[in-house]
Amino acid sequence: MKHINYKFSKTITGYYFDGSFSHLKKIVDQKHTVLITDENVYDAHRKRFNGWNTIVLKAGEDYKIQATADAVIEQLIDFEADRKTTLAAIGGGVVTDMTGYVASVYMRGISFGFVPTSLLGMVDASIGGKNGIDVGVFKNMVGTIRQPSFILHDMSFLDTLPQKEWENGFAEIIKHACIKDVTLFRQLETNSYKTYRDDKKLIAGLVRHNAIIKTKVVQQDEFEKGDRRLLNFGHTLGHALENQYELSHGQAVAIGMAYASVISEEITGFKDASKVTRLLLQYDLPTFVEFDRQKVFNVMKMDKKREKKEMNYVLLEKIGKGIVKPIPVNKLEKIINELQ
Repeated sequence: MKHINYKFSKTITGYYFDGSFSHLKKIVDQKHTVLITDENVYDAHRKRFNGWNTIVLKAGEDYKIQATADAVIEQLIDFEADRKTTLAAIGGGVVTDMTGYVASVYMRGISFGFVPTSLLGMVDASIGGKNGIDVGVFKNMVGTIRQPSFILHDMSFLDTLPQKEWENGFAEIIKHACIKDVTLFRQLETNSYKTYRDDKKLIAGLVRHNAIIKTKVVQQDEFEKGDRRLLNFGHTLGHALENQYELSHGQAVAIGMAYASVISEEITGFKDASKVTRLLLQYDLPTFVEFDRQKVFNVMKMDKKREKKEMNYVLLEKIGKGIVKPIPVNKLEKIINELQ
């Protein structure tokens, strides 16, 4: 197990790469820790939860809402959880988002950490301190930015990961390559799902590399005033599509990246939209789809990245170099309506 500490504004987060779930007992005090997971993870790994106080959530984005947070808080009260209690999320992005959110508001803030069980969780959702819930079709409309005290990677959780979850994770990996790392983009072009799934050392290295890419971006701009916005590449349109069309996160972001690449051609002179599209298709991700332009734009207008009459949209200047461009909302509406 490789242990690295990363310093943020108010917290030092311990990253434990290539670890094991059994290491959790060395990181936290079992008696003063409550595990939060979902039905899918709990059913697949029931024995691991023996001896731990555990709260099991219903699985899926539909339950990332305030009512679920309220139910978790009621169970924490039943457990007599206090300010010395640590919450540990064992799950994918929905579980880590919910756990971080509850930990941030319970008793005005208690300690928490993550054991991400999905590829998406390992390379993206568990990193950066964004915790939150959805409100209707508006993704992550309510939440906090507060860093976990630890992130523990146990790669064996990926052994039970369904294909859809691999797709979700690779959407975010491709995003990192597009905005920050042309060498990673080329590596992805020469490989495939099968290459990574069949080689535990290769996938562990890919996860660690992507976790560090995101971590370094967040360290430089923890509260999203500047460069952290680059991590939203594909997300502005993607989030507007995700809940309205019942897409997975990876599918929605992939579509968002495909369209953002085309918009980049018009606004920044980007020349490689076809390469981005080809790589997404190589990893079984969707690109261009039919959708109700006006309905989706109405949700986009409420995106957290909007400032007055402009939307901070993430585009590409070249592969490996993302840029944030403020686009007037009325111009963006025209662009969205004209997309093929």
